Amino acid sequence: MSELNLRPVRDEDGPALIALIGSIFSEYDGVYIEPDGLDSDLNAYASYIASEGGEGFVVEGQGGLLGCVSYSQIEGDRYQLKRIYLSADLRGSGMGLKLLRHVEGKAKARGAATMELWSDTRFTRAHRFYGREGYVKQAETRDLHDSSNTTEFQFIKQL
Repeated sequence: MSELNLRPVRDEDGPALIALIGSIFSEYDGVYIEPDGLDSDLNAYASYIASEGGEGFVVEGQGGLLGCVSYSQIEGDRYQLKRIYLSADLRGSGMGLKLLRHVEGKAKARGAATMELWSDTRFTRAHRFYGREGYVKQAETRDLHDSSNTTEFQFIKQL
């Protein structure tokens, strides 16, 4: 694998983020990216995540953007893990854990005691990863009313 670089996300990363996440979504039947709808935040993601009181990061390699992760503050010491995605080539390499620990550390430095996330019910591999890393699936779900007919599980971890 070529040399990888973790750096802050930039607004101009939008097309590459849309391509990365769209390629991941295409691995699942009926899951679609909506760059003009639900996923419009990706068009200027650095500005979006900053407006939410958070930070975003991307993994760059010879093949372009290969991963991303972000977090934002919900309220008080509650933070949310957002948009953690890895290209198929990086899955199982330890990079997902590196990204997760990176944003957990950033959030803890800002006073986070709890990290929450929402994940499509179809993303079972991700759910196993979250469980191994101490995230507990909650009873609560939410429907996004999008073209993918997405229902998400909530996961919470005490940091």
